[in-house]
Amino acid sequence: MTSIMKNTFLFVSLFFLVKAHQVAAQLPAPFNTILSTIQDSVTKKVLDNPDTYRYQLVYTKIDRDQRGVPHFTNYTLNADANNYFNPASMVKMPLAFLSLEKLNEMNLPGINKFTTIQFDSNYQRQVAMYADSSAENKKPSIAHFIKRAFLISENDPYNRLYQFMGQGPINQKLQAKGYGSSRITRQFMGFTENQNRHTNGVRFIDSNGKTLLTLAPQYNKDSFQFGAPVLIGDAHWNSKDEVIHAPYDFTKHNNIALIDMQKMLQSVVFPNSVSKQNRFNFSEEDRLFLLQYLSQYPSETNYPKYDTATFYDSYVKFFFQDSTHKMPNHIRVFNKVGWAYGFLTDVSYILDTKNNIEYMLSATVYVNSDGVVNDSKYDEATVGFPFLKQIGAAFYAHELTRPRAFKPKLINQVRQYEKRNPKDTRPSILHADN
Repeated sequence: MTSIMKNTFLFVSLFFLVKAHQVAAQLPAPFNTILSTIQDSVTKKVLDNPDTYRYQLVYTKIDRDQRGVPHFTNYTLNADANNYFNPASMVKMPLAFLSLEKLNEMNLPGINKFTTIQFDSNYQRQVAMYADSSAENKKPSIAHFIKRAFLISENDPYNRLYQFMGQGPINQKLQAKGYGSSRITRQFMGFTENQNRHTNGVRFIDSNGKTLLTLAPQYNKDSFQFGAPVLIGDAHWNSKDEVIHAPYDFTKHNNIALIDMQKMLQSVVFPNSVSKQNRFNFSEEDRLFLLQYLSQYPSETNYPKYDTATFYDSYVKFFFQDSTHKMPNHIRVFNKVGWAYGFLTDVSYILDTKNNIEYMLSATVYVNSDGVVNDSKYDEATVGFPFLKQIGAAFYAHELTRPRAFKPKLINQVRQYEKRNPKDTRPSILHADN
């Protein structure tokens, strides 16, 4: 290497080092310290351009006292309810919570999350559902919808939970619980505003085929307060496959602020850490069921039987995705992710029972360099996933070395996970709408 090349290399290295320190210096604590450790050039570029990538972070430090009681401290970066991002599949999480709450409050004999549920078609474009081939008994249930929504983030289970709840009650409940940013207006079915206001009639059926309960179709008469227009991008494809040279209008799309999603997850992992208003009203058995499937892997699950090469263990664990597609045995991630329109989001509680560390980390980022929305051409593989992996690694490394006054031995609240039956010769599910 010539002296000129050496000098050039040294200059470039110093430039990026100085740039990294400049970016870090502009960030509030503890983000300035944690994020300055990242050397990945793609992640640095994202961090240096918050307006372009619309990223938001919520880091929740958890400290246990001498009795083992957890105490929480939230730190936010660009996390603003007015800074819109599309939650995509994140909305499946509150609907799972609300559905179990509704069953609990119905409190009817023979009707629970495992009871067979059927859906009729009562309005334009609605789709009936009387069977579920991925379930062990081939019948739909709220429990199985939640499994499918959490394990690999399937879309139709979300639609069914939406139909079971009804558009009006979903939003009324979330607002009453203090999640004021929440606005869930649409199913993942390409429906019009009016069609989304209508939801299917529902029936609960016992094991002999007898109808236990019939719920009439619902229609939401309430109006929504959408606020200021949310226009993103330079152009977009419309429903007629036409390119429109104007921003995409997200004003009437689903919406939940990152800090609200963090609190929803916290309310289920640690119910006593949030106010009673913020909690969901279901049984301890239901809570542990949710925790199991928020953290269980497709490779552990018999029903549905997902192909583990396609739907690998870290498939919906964005902060821990790497080329191995595996998860460390001592780490469990209780989380929900979403990805659509170039937005990638992960809201997680991370538990490491080997090193006795725990924390919450939530992040969203927008990766759409061509500025065209709804064209299915986003920078997820080259920017979005690497960014979330680097962010996840930086916070995990920080937690490994962060001093704690007390470090109790941590135990996973989930008592036991499933194990895939090696003798099961059924074909694996290779494709799913998610």
